[in-house]
Amino acid sequence: MTPAVLPVLSLLETRVLGVLCEKQHTVPDTYPLSLSALLAGCNQKTSRQPIIETSESEIASAIDSLKGLALVIESTGSRVARYAHNMERVLRLPSPSVALLAVLMLRGPQTAGELRINCDRLHRFADLSTVQGFLEEMAARSTGALVAELPRQPGARENRWTHLLGGAQTADVAPTEAPVGLPGDYVTLGEVRALKANLARLEAEVAVLRESVKRLKDELGIADPDGA
Repeated sequence: MTPAVLPVLSLLETRVLGVLCEKQHTVPDTYPLSLSALLAGCNQKTSRQPIIETSESEIASAIDSLKGLALVIESTGSRVARYAHNMERVLRLPSPSVALLAVLMLRGPQTAGELRINCDRLHRFADLSTVQGFLEEMAARSTGALVAELPRQPGARENRWTHLLGGAQTADVAPTEAPVGLPGDYVTLGEVRALKANLARLEAEVAVLRESVKRLKDELGIADPDGA
């Protein structure tokens, strides 16, 4: 049943839903997903915007919240709890629309052309006009829009679309008002945390590389030009 008021989901909750939808199509043999598989999908470094670093306990909390909204259901009959999304039934959407929503939740705002390419493994759209049609249907829903078309960015030939399950702020801020280089058209607390996590990861990688270079120099007997 469609909620009377569209729930505002957190970044992690939308990530969980997107991962469940994606893996339903890309790894059907292991779907529904276990908590550990969901963790791997949420922390995945490819095909994700923004990249996040989360934990099993945080995902478990997000799942509990989504189960309360009936957007996620837990499978029975297995020693390990497994989870599946329920977006088609709760939001009353056809599978092509769910695929578009999932890719928007996983990759951030995109043009209709980008969505057609990125949705290919979830649903193969016949042409660009078909993608546009499903997007416009979700934007014009009488029960509450699920997507919105963003203002065109300077120099861009096409408008991008964003999902609204995380709130409507993304549709209200012009691209020129957003800090250059940041995902989307505004910065959420979740995105700030993700950027900090990415910075910490990069700093750790640099530290490891420096230590490897130092060890290699020591083994080769190469003196450090700044050393004594």
